[in-house]
Amino acid sequence: MGEILRRFVFPKYRGKIVFGTLCKAVEVIFDLITPVIVASMIDVGVTNRDQGYVVRMCMVLIVLAVVGFCFTLVCQKMAAVVSQGSGTDIRHDLYAKVNQLAPADLDRIGTPSLVTRITNDVNQVQVTVALGIRQIIRWPILAIGSMVCAMLIDAQLGLVFLVCTPAIAVVFWLVMSKSVPLFGELQSRLDEVSLVTRENLSGVRVVRAFRQEGREDERFHKAADDQTQTAVTIGKLSSLLNPATLLVMDLGIVAILWMGGARIDVGDLTQGEVIAFVNYMTQMLVSIVYVANLVITINRGTASAKRIMEVLDCEPQITDEGTTQVELAPGTLTSGVALALDHVCFTYDGAPRPAVDNVTLRLGAGGSLGIIGGTGSGKSSLVNLIPRLYDATAGEVRVFGHDVREYPFTQLRGLVSTVPQQASLVSGTIRSNLCWRDSNATDEELWRALELAQAADFVRGKDQGLDAVVEAGGKNFSGGQRQRLTIARALVGHPRIVVLDDSASALDFRTDASLRQSLRSLRSELTCVIVSQRVSAVMSCDQILVLDHGRMAGLGSHTELMRSCPIYREICLSQLRPEEVGA
Repeated sequence: MGEILRRFVFPKYRGKIVFGTLCKAVEVIFDLITPVIVASMIDVGVTNRDQGYVVRMCMVLIVLAVVGFCFTLVCQKMAAVVSQGSGTDIRHDLYAKVNQLAPADLDRIGTPSLVTRITNDVNQVQVTVALGIRQIIRWPILAIGSMVCAMLIDAQLGLVFLVCTPAIAVVFWLVMSKSVPLFGELQSRLDEVSLVTRENLSGVRVVRAFRQEGREDERFHKAADDQTQTAVTIGKLSSLLNPATLLVMDLGIVAILWMGGARIDVGDLTQGEVIAFVNYMTQMLVSIVYVANLVITINRGTASAKRIMEVLDCEPQITDEGTTQVELAPGTLTSGVALALDHVCFTYDGAPRPAVDNVTLRLGAGGSLGIIGGTGSGKSSLVNLIPRLYDATAGEVRVFGHDVREYPFTQLRGLVSTVPQQASLVSGTIRSNLCWRDSNATDEELWRALELAQAADFVRGKDQGLDAVVEAGGKNFSGGQRQRLTIARALVGHPRIVVLDDSASALDFRTDASLRQSLRSLRSELTCVIVSQRVSAVMSCDQILVLDHGRMAGLGSHTELMRSCPIYREICLSQLRPEEVGA
């Protein structure tokens, strides 16, 4: 929590924090004065039957209450501004950090956990900051002030406070030592609930199609019950604080009344002083109860702050810090080697074997490379190394003669455009989605990209054309339409290499063939890398890479591989008739 305060709260909101706490301190001073005034009303006004004095003291109490209430409102305002403002700052930085993380970092932390941290954990921190400004000054000062004022009235009765305080401290320690570790576990349980909920909402059609509602309901109930059980355990432990502290303090009040009554009889104390003593004891009692609740909130906020800092302090595995714009020689983009892999290997964290193992190839500018292989053969892992979504664990990936690690991300991903397996659109319009690579793209450029991606016809069929609405995830488009829109998006902004990672799987054969024909028409300005399960999608490429469990099983043209690569020949004959293979 301390790091959160140093980074997001104190630098920007120090003045408001100081002003708010000072206002709260004034309110506390008024609360400490109140028992003295009440004691004076009893000892002077009531004892001497001075009604005017009692009325004057009542008016003083009303003034103190009104002024204290005004200071409280100011403090509440400052607390709201600081907590909401710092929470917004944390979310901004957290979201920016998430966008800086490499896919490997996101895989490790997990999307549901990141969602929980940006929402629930930040909310917990906001509550802690707000309560800290409003309460962390009030209740400790009120408790200590009540003790000091009581000791000034009578040191002998003040010993009751000194006995009660260590007893309450022991209760605090026993409860907090058991409950604090559970707050981190509670947030992890909430991550699990978020994960199950997200999976079911995104895959609701699949769940219903396979009639797995009951099974998924059980999964959700188990995750929710685990989270509930942890929360109940924390609640049970926390619930011991209030009754335990109340018991100690009530026994203290009984001791004060018993000892004070005897002191009144002998004239050592007045009735007003005993009443003031009881009021101070009550104030201390209420203060300690609130401190107990405040400690619980702080512990929960601290657990959430730790989870937030884990993300903010996470060093991305892939960065472009220190890289400068690569100067490409004239003609490099139109001739020479566009893509080169030299003994490239890649292994996911914790994986027992490489996903890509010793792959070497060269692809000239304007050429086309097809990548084919069985499920899990490493096709997507390999092409993810080209735009540097992951870094090769061994070997070198070069784009236009330079290692991809020499490029800043902006330049590399300007040269290399990727269409992932999962067609991903965001809410907005067709235009806003197509302009991701180039926000200044003209309508002419957008329509050209749509034509190349075989998407122009259905976009023209929309009443609003390029300004047609796109729902979240592109749910108002079919799978094939989403894929064509993502391909069009990749072609906007004049990329030099386009990677199609099985991104035409939802297209019919005719549309797929038209798409490949349109891409071939751009040979003078575009190098294509096509990943596909379909032989028909890659057989016309200049080179075809056949992968088998991450290793190169073959590399060459269709004709060469039919002669030299049994795996490729088997794939071809399983999908095409012999005469089609020969053709």
